[in-house]
Amino acid sequence: MPQHIRTERSARGGKRMNFFEKLEKSDAFYLLAFFLIVISLGTAILLLPGMWAGGGALCFTDAAFTASSAVCVAGLGTVDMSAFSRAGQIVILLLIQTGGLGIISFSSLILTISGNRLGLNRHNTIKGFYLDGIEYRPQKIVQNIIMFTLVIEAAGAAALSLLFRNYGERNWLFMGVFHAVSAFCNTGISTFSGGLKRFSGNMPIIMVIMALILLGGIGFLVLHDVLRFLTRKTKRLQYHSTVILAMTGLIIATSSLFFIVFERTRLFGAMPAPIAIMNAVFQSVNTRSGGFEVIVQSGLTQPSKLLTAILMFIGGAPGSIAGGVKVTTVFVVFAFLFCPSDKAGDIKIFRRRLTGESVNKAVIYTFKALILLVTFIIALAVSERFTEKPFGAIAFEVFSAFATVGLSLGITGDLSPVGKWIIIGAMFAGRVGFIALAFPALTRTNPAITYPKGTLLME
Repeated sequence: MPQHIRTERSARGGKRMNFFEKLEKSDAFYLLAFFLIVISLGTAILLLPGMWAGGGALCFTDAAFTASSAVCVAGLGTVDMSAFSRAGQIVILLLIQTGGLGIISFSSLILTISGNRLGLNRHNTIKGFYLDGIEYRPQKIVQNIIMFTLVIEAAGAAALSLLFRNYGERNWLFMGVFHAVSAFCNTGISTFSGGLKRFSGNMPIIMVIMALILLGGIGFLVLHDVLRFLTRKTKRLQYHSTVILAMTGLIIATSSLFFIVFERTRLFGAMPAPIAIMNAVFQSVNTRSGGFEVIVQSGLTQPSKLLTAILMFIGGAPGSIAGGVKVTTVFVVFAFLFCPSDKAGDIKIFRRRLTGESVNKAVIYTFKALILLVTFIIALAVSERFTEKPFGAIAFEVFSAFATVGLSLGITGDLSPVGKWIIIGAMFAGRVGFIALAFPALTRTNPAITYPKGTLLME
């Protein structure tokens, strides 16, 4: 064999890994396995006697849908959650908490159990969740996540329990704990029949729920950074935190204004001005990952439904429990569209430089998400082709499932068995797939090869 051929093969990395070897070495594989195992166990437990208190028996598809929705913190439901027994509701609560914590902590915790030394790829993974200068030690990350989660959920549970008791709810303590966990984990699952629509005029309850959703969707990194800033351990917030807080405030303010304009003669027409404003703000916060049914989504005007779908796709902050493509990705994509780049592809914005690598990653990430989203919309449209469900409702359902929000135009329970499994797939892909896309890929080192320039006409 000629020497140059042997040298080229050696430079390409020797023996190639097959698909299963790559999958096993990928951190996304362990995350995938974790969620599949928890969903399977949750499905099996919900099918046990005593878990379902509704009429008839809970079928396997509905049990799998409920477990998937809870673990993926998606919030959609094919059955009324109030029809589960107290034991069943406790199981759902544990699935929500496991899924919510697992999204962040497992992806860091799994990095520490494979040995005393972490490989370079796993160090890159873990640094994807925490920025330099704040924290990147796996054990400390998990401790911080658990601490923030328990403290915030405990405070929310105490506040909601008292409010539910004052409202006259008999099971106020359990309801307070359940809805605090559900809100902070951005699940949107409620044990009240019909969701939280009965509280649409109760400002204290809605405000606490909204605060929990915001805290759960803002990201543990931002919470940690803000805490350090408030305790004067640092003089200024990280650029990451500043962008997320600014983007979150901008999105909430502008979308709330649009909701008020679009619904002033519709859903908000009979409400007093303060209640209407509160519901508009809640809709802006809730649609980005919360998913609680406070106002009837099917009663929204067409512009409001479109805006809701856009907000669901955007989602919350990276490193949080929220779904969607994340506000930082949207920030980078818009910076790429409207800000000039230099020869290296870097973009300068707000006295900082976004590297061409970051811009490229954000654009690719967004397009991959759009491709998956369109694929699931087509699949659901095909599965429901013999029904009378409007395409808008089908697309809305997929947006909600894929972004793990949980809002619906009322068609979830009426989906065909195949349609329900498509939505399960969308929830799973939206929860695990978004994180897997953010994991560093296992790549081989290739020799530097210069290819001829390719020219394509664009107009």
